[in-house]
Amino acid sequence: MKIKGVIFDLDGLLLDTEKLYQRFWIEAAAKCGYKMTKEQSLQLRSLDKELAKELLSEWFGKDFSYQKTKDIRVKLMNEYIDQNGIEAKKGAKELAEYLREKSYKTAIATATNYERANCHLKLAGIRQYFDNVICASSVEHGKPFPDVYLYACRQLQLEPCECLALEDSPNGIKSAYSAGCVTVCVPDGGEAEEEINPLINYHAKSLVDVIEIIENMK
Repeated sequence: MKIKGVIFDLDGLLLDTEKLYQRFWIEAAAKCGYKMTKEQSLQLRSLDKELAKELLSEWFGKDFSYQKTKDIRVKLMNEYIDQNGIEAKKGAKELAEYLREKSYKTAIATATNYERANCHLKLAGIRQYFDNVICASSVEHGKPFPDVYLYACRQLQLEPCECLALEDSPNGIKSAYSAGCVTVCVPDGGEAEEEINPLINYHAKSLVDVIEIIENMK
């Protein structure tokens, strides 16, 4: 079926912010007396809130306060962004302009809340390119469940198979694949993890490469 829409993850895919989440999850955990590794922080990428709580409890025990630690992480990250701003990932603007020129429908499917997502997109100068911003708080379950992608497809009035889903994380790829979207993995600073390779329809080194993928699908 012909691709009519493109759905984007946000952090680590459109915006160069995933490294900030990793850094400040680790720092927030340390402030609460816990040692979080980089590998552990990576497992939290785009993860459903309840699943994140369960995972953190497994690592650090039932006394670990998810909300307290998250609030500290948000505060630290906001302070950093206030001072340093946010950068879009390589090719983000070029791809967004191409999609607008070719009349593709566009949406964002993210675990980030709506207010923060809109703010960060505006700071990066690309909010105007996206028709819809869909957040995990709008659905029952976040990634890796399919809810956020299914909802985004409905908002675009398209079938999942008519939508290209761009993701950088395993949880995001699992979500998009289980929703029935055509998946494109654009890893954030590395190769795709082997466990999700069977769920990936296309690989791209950067967002610039996605233009060629779409052109070749016509």
